[in-house]
Amino acid sequence: MREPLLFTPQTWVGALALSLAEALPRLHGTPPDPLVGELIAALTGALARGELELDLRGPRPVEVSEGPWPEEHRRALAASPLCGDPDGPLALEDDRLQWRRWQRQRQAVIGALIDRAGRLEPGAIDQGPGAADPGAPRSLDARQRQAVAAVLSHGLVLLEGGPGTGKTSTVAAMIAAHLARQPDARVHLAAPTGKAAGRLRAATGGTLPCTTLHRLLESRGDRFGRHRGRPLDLDLLVVDEVSMVDLGLMGALLEALPGTCRLVLVGDPAQLPPIAPGAVLQELQRPEHRRRLGGAAITLTTTYRNAGAIAAVAAALRQGLESAPDPQDPDPIAAIRPLLQALESTDNLQWRPSSPRTLPVELLERLRRHQDALAGLAGRCRPGSPRGCRALLAERDRLLVMAPQRQGRWGLEAIHRTLLGARRDGDLQDLPPGTPVLCRRNLPELDLANGDVGLLVGGPGPSARLLFGDGEGEPLWIHPGQLAGAAEPALALTVHKAQGSEAEEVIVLLPGGAARDGRLLYTALTRARQGALLFSAGEDGSAAGEGP
Repeated sequence: MREPLLFTPQTWVGALALSLAEALPRLHGTPPDPLVGELIAALTGALARGELELDLRGPRPVEVSEGPWPEEHRRALAASPLCGDPDGPLALEDDRLQWRRWQRQRQAVIGALIDRAGRLEPGAIDQGPGAADPGAPRSLDARQRQAVAAVLSHGLVLLEGGPGTGKTSTVAAMIAAHLARQPDARVHLAAPTGKAAGRLRAATGGTLPCTTLHRLLESRGDRFGRHRGRPLDLDLLVVDEVSMVDLGLMGALLEALPGTCRLVLVGDPAQLPPIAPGAVLQELQRPEHRRRLGGAAITLTTTYRNAGAIAAVAAALRQGLESAPDPQDPDPIAAIRPLLQALESTDNLQWRPSSPRTLPVELLERLRRHQDALAGLAGRCRPGSPRGCRALLAERDRLLVMAPQRQGRWGLEAIHRTLLGARRDGDLQDLPPGTPVLCRRNLPELDLANGDVGLLVGGPGPSARLLFGDGEGEPLWIHPGQLAGAAEPALALTVHKAQGSEAEEVIVLLPGGAARDGRLLYTALTRARQGALLFSAGEDGSAAGEGP
């Protein structure tokens, strides 16, 4: 997964926008229109953020002139060959300006998903949103039982819910119901990242095959080994963390999935969208798509775990995201400040408004203790000593530090520079023993996925090895040299890179003026299994304090 362009310098975006505004009219034989040029610039900026459209009914983009917005821009589009069907590169659909290429891909993918959901089992009757399977376990609530019934009657089921709403137990019941009807069914579990796949495997008992989507589709760089000519041999596929799945990956999956295979998509629409263009789960939230999905879309609302302050703050953030037209407004800290100010010292969420000038001392002390614990356990971990390796992997998963950006005083590079010094830029094998290391590419030849986090064991020097694993089954040992240029220290991660993972305790850094998207904070806080600590820049606790 690439780093979010939203939080990196974007000087190239303006240059690309200018080039497109000049080249597209010339290629289509029409004089340039300044208003259309502004929209091309705004649409280019949206694409850099992973967004495929520009809402002409929404807030005015910074690239667009205030006076003509939006009526004169709309008229300019109507008169421009660049927005003409079928060959114009722009498409206007219900006041949503899009690149035509992605509009067609989006229509094809969403249409295929909805068509798959509408395929009922021969003889089955879709009884609507209230239907429930009478054979489902009595421990399930009404909506969970509805999901179990849906997987027996629909070709696709969309299962949504926030943390702790019982998605995993519902999936287990859905799989059991399917296997009860078809004992020899070929079932597979998948997720967008290695961390998410590992969590899914552990949560479902580890008895079913579970991989990343890229591994399932046999990724070969920019191509996949599984496609329409060589489809997957499956009867039921469950995809978790579908909020992270982009349009291209979902299209490749549907291309490789036989029509007879049932597909269960599981996710939380309040989580961060994918970095690559096209947030499929967000698109499926549109009212017209929900109506067409009917009883194939189930939202779980009863919370069974993760109680306490974390759950309360996450629920408030989620409610704000559902009601706000723009997830970057209002400021998430402002929206939840009353809840944060009311926190007690015994709550499982703590808030530390802090000076943005330097990294919080409490953060560095906590990370140094974590480093020491990892280093001590790394000395007892080696091939052939599974107990010592499991202890090291468990310590890795006790703490997760997240920041929304790499640069700045509160960025990842500042954290690693403070804790590792010059060694952060050297060879991986020269890092201190126990240092977490992030794999930044899909490396099927090494059995590694983008986002996997390993630990340095042995060394520093030629004797160092990287340990990868989830604490279950055989660990994977890799020489650091095999990951040259494809890995980096990971004492802290961006929120995007941490998506799909969990830890006993999470620490979240929210710098001033950089991370206004409420989904960032929601995603970060819901990585916690037991406790969370939030640092926000600004002496008064606002995220709008002095920037890094």
